Amino acid sequence: MDALTWFGLFAVTAMLVCYALEQRSPWFILGFAAACALGSVYGFLQGAWPFGVVEAIWALVALHRWWGQPGD
Repeated sequence: MDALTWFGLFAVTAMLVCYALEQRSPWFILGFAAACALGSVYGFLQGAWPFGVVEAIWALVALHRWWGQPGD
């Protein structure tokens, strides 16, 4: 696998882990937002701009959810 594929694998794995753990802490929601942003970068870098756009939107949605969470 090339570096871009490894980067994409890392991004989607981080998304999965953070999504699964969101109920434990608001910090996992922020982690999910960051992982979605990485997924967006991956999508644009590999030429799948619709994926990049949708992941960027998910990052904004997750960031909005994190901003509204009470702190732990």
